[in-house]
Amino acid sequence: MSEHNELGRFLKSRRARIAPGRADARRRVAGLRREEVAALAGISVEYYVRLEQGRASRPSEAVLGAIGRALRLDVDERRYLDGLARPRPSGRPRPERVRAELTQLLAMMDRVPALVINHRMDVLAWNPLAAQLFFDFAAVTPRERNLARFAFLDAAGEERFADWPEVARAIVGALRLATSRHYDDEALATLLGELMMKSEPFRTWWAGRDVQQRTHGSKRFRHPVVGELTLRFEHFDLPGETGQRLVAFSPEPASPAASALELLAMWTAPAAS
Repeated sequence: MSEHNELGRFLKSRRARIAPGRADARRRVAGLRREEVAALAGISVEYYVRLEQGRASRPSEAVLGAIGRALRLDVDERRYLDGLARPRPSGRPRPERVRAELTQLLAMMDRVPALVINHRMDVLAWNPLAAQLFFDFAAVTPRERNLARFAFLDAAGEERFADWPEVARAIVGALRLATSRHYDDEALATLLGELMMKSEPFRTWWAGRDVQQRTHGSKRFRHPVVGELTLRFEHFDLPGETGQRLVAFSPEPASPAASALELLAMWTAPAAS
């Protein structure tokens, strides 16, 4: 599923964004040269060139760490680099099942929207408030229960996220990070192919090779019933090898968003019962 020599392309994109430490009017390229990265990392220029060309196999942890520091990679970029340089097969695909106890927990979280997603951003389980906040997951097929498809391919997605460009770019960054850890995931490859084919913004941001995994923060939603509301979100990685995570949204106490969620809870109560 990986693009050809993605390791080299990623390294080039990261060194291109770094401004050289000294002025040089004769420079014809933006960012650091290969020899400058090699010097900063303490490795030979020849070896670094082989890395960018995809001709060096499985560099050591020490080498990757040195290159990461030279290119000023953050934690997510470092994880992505490691996954590209030393890919690990994820094994046979497993059924995307959510434990019954977790589903029951979601149902009991009646004051906050909550859902369970996987690395592809498929929505595997949800509570009624989450369905109100995003869309009616039960009314579509499992394939369509995907937050990336909702953000990029559904006109309602761009309207629902008040800060759509920020949310959309975060989704792109999370999916790119997922490719380095699930490079043999055919369903992920299919999703990315569909997004590349149907969404120009996705193609543009994907080409930037930015990676990120937002585990907390805030999002602004526009809801057709209660209007705009700002909610904090937290991601909780679930134990085991499932790759699933619980995402919960909560408002500031005594805020307009808290009142809006209370109204949505009353709105969903008949359906939930």
